[in-house]
Formats: sequence, structure tokens, C-alpha cells
Amino acid sequence: MIPPVRRLLAAALFGALLVLPGFTGAAQADSSLQTVWLAKTAADVQKVANYWNPDKLKKADNYAPATPATKPATPTSTSTAAATAGPVTKVLKGRTAPRVTPVAPRKGGAASTIGKVFFRFGDKEYWCSASSVAAGNRSVVATAGHCAYDPRQGVTAQYWIFVPNPGPNGETPNGIYVGSSISMHLDWAGKGDYDFDYAFVTVHRGFTWTEKDGKYVMTDVGRLQDNVGGDGLAINQKIGGAALAFGYPAGPQPDGSRPYDGRTLELCKGLTSWTVAPGLDLQKGVQLQPCSFTAGASGGPWLVNYNAAQKLGDLTGINSLTWNRDAKGAYDAVSSPNFDSVTGEIYRHAAALTTPSKVT
Repeated sequence: MIPPVRRLLAAALFGALLVLPGFTGAAQADSSLQTVWLAKTAADVQKVANYWNPDKLKKADNYAPATPATKPATPTSTSTAAATAGPVTKVLKGRTAPRVTPVAPRKGGAASTIGKVFFRFGDKEYWCSASSVAAGNRSVVATAGHCAYDPRQGVTAQYWIFVPNPGPNGETPNGIYVGSSISMHLDWAGKGDYDFDYAFVTVHRGFTWTEKDGKYVMTDVGRLQDNVGGDGLAINQKIGGAALAFGYPAGPQPDGSRPYDGRTLELCKGLTSWTVAPGLDLQKGVQLQPCSFTAGASGGPWLVNYNAAQKLGDLTGINSLTWNRDAKGAYDAVSSPNFDSVTGEIYRHAAALTTPSKVT
């Protein structure tokens, strides 16, 4: 769910963006963050869990990836952010950027930090890509801002869950994690500024569905990071280096072809460069090329210092916009907001939030 594209030959993980050369400098941001609650209590978690019952999860990959072509969500009494928004908090300037190193799962073995988020805007279900980030509360997910909050209507996503390493038929081998709150920059929440199209979502303890006496019941599986590990966080990275972008693309290419099925984790490897898109308020975007991702990859992580054996790296961006730079039949680049010190402060806020110790 992202704002309508202002006809630049552009779309966010859906269409092409007209490339404008050069980097015009930092956006004039408010430097404030806001936390919006998704599900605060155990009762709220139960409601979300019941919505994503096993039968519904089997159909989840058939829902639409969030795209700019989707009409704005219509606020309802249960989805209006004004009823659940926390206070606006000034981002502290001058603090040392947080040093976040990757963390392996407690059980050992390779991590499974990347997965999908499923949610609803209005009366329709959507999905995006996302990843687990190492944090003190062991419960932080990074994704695109447009995969959690619709700034056009000031509406939060409903029934938001993260499923790491999802199976092709609704399987949740590493649990289901209900979103507790969204921490995001006020310039995303207030005006849909694509320099801040990212969100850190604090999630509740996970659960799986277990069949008992002919019924499905929730079985607690613990904290996200303990189960799947968490990527580190690398901000203020030098532009021009290599990065890996991950996601679950599914949408069509400009020529109508569909090379991706949305059920397989895909990878792009390329070099970063600055890019801008004034029509989307993107003044300090970071572009990675080559990459042919389509809709569905939104929110997937950009990783550096990646260890293929451990399946861990340092998060340095998220898939936000896709680009057709040569105006041919396929997308050829993807871009992210620049992860800078402000990003580090928003992450730090999400990593300090707590959730109930029991939800099942």
C-alpha cells in the first residue's frame, strides 16, 4: 500500500521510475518518530491469530503483493491509526550509531531471518517481504513502510503477522509472529516521504497451530530471534559498494512476463549508487543494480557482510522502489531509503519496546 505514483513512469515494486542523475542532498526531515500499535494485548494477539487460521494461511500466497496501483485503504473503526497512535518522539541527534551484530538462533544451525509479512488494508489481504533484526528484546522485524502503514489515509495495517521461512502451502516452520507496534519516521506516516519508506515492527512471542482433539490450538514457540536469529544493522554505509537484496517477488515485469512465483526466496547482487525521485520525495535514495525484482519483494532486506553458511549479514536497506532504467521489458534495479543515523534511532526505539511474556 503506497501512495499513487505521480506518473513518472514510476511505481514502487510495480513499475518503472524515471532515473534522475545525481544526489541532491539530504531531505529536510522532521527528525521525529512515531510508534503505532498493532496488537497490544494477549487478547489482541488471539484475534489476529484466529484471523490467520491454518486454512487461511494455505491461501496466503495467492493474496496480492502491496503495490502503488492498489487503491487507498478506507479507514474503519478498527484500523484508524488515530485510535492507536503513540506519542511523537524527537529523534535524538548526535548519539553514536547503534552497533548491532548478527545473532544466530539459540538452537544453533543456520539462521532463517527472511520471510513474509501478511496483513490487511481495508477489506483486502496483502503480503510483502521482511526480515528479523537482532535486538535486545529479540523481537524486531524490518520491512518497507508501505508494508505496515498507509500514509494516504493514515491507516495501519490490520492483522499484521511475520512468517519467517514460509512454506509454499501455508506452512510456518519457524512460527507466526503477530505485530505489536510499528516504529517509523514521522515523514513516512505524515506525508509518505520515500526517504523514510521503512518500518521496524516489534512482534509478540511466536506460536504455531497444533491440532488437538480435532481443533487447532496456539502453541507458544518463544521469541523470534531465539528461533530464527537476527541480522545485524549497518548504517551510514559508503555508497558504491556491493550488497545483496533478498525478497519474494511475484508480480509481472513491464512486458507482462512473470519470472517469479512469490513462493521462492530470490537474490540480487549488485553495486549501490545514489538516486532521486522528486515526485516521491525521494532525495537520498540508494539504488542497487542489476536487479529484476517485481512486486512482492517490497520490504526484503539488503545485506552486507553476508555469511552464506550462517545465512546472516548486516541490514543496510530494504526493497522500496523498483526501476526500469532502460525502459525495456524488465526491471533492472531496486532502491532503498538511505539507512543513516536517524534510521538507527528508530531501530533503537523498536528494540527497546516490550511485549507480554505470554500470549497463548
